[in-house]
Amino acid sequence: MSRVCEICGKGSIVGNHVTTRGRAKHLKGVGTKVTGITRRVFRPNLQNVRVTTENGGVKTLRVCTQCLRCDAVVRKIYVKPFENAAQ
Repeated sequence: MSRVCEICGKGSIVGNHVTTRGRAKHLKGVGTKVTGITRRVFRPNLQNVRVTTENGGVKTLRVCTQCLRCDAVVRKIYVKPFENAAQ
């Protein structure tokens, strides 16, 4: 399974990790210097979620948190025990 959201397609992207050394000028230092640049990976925050499908079935998807917050998926509806018996 790849690290990709199954709803919006958000995946991993690469960037730089910049290492600095020194004291900032506004703190009475001589300024910060870049001492190293290495590649790094920004990964999406994926969650395994049980989702109800159109035909009423349940399926597990890997969904990013932005899709969960904007209600792009319909979560599985859990039935409370003894809820129908009380009526």
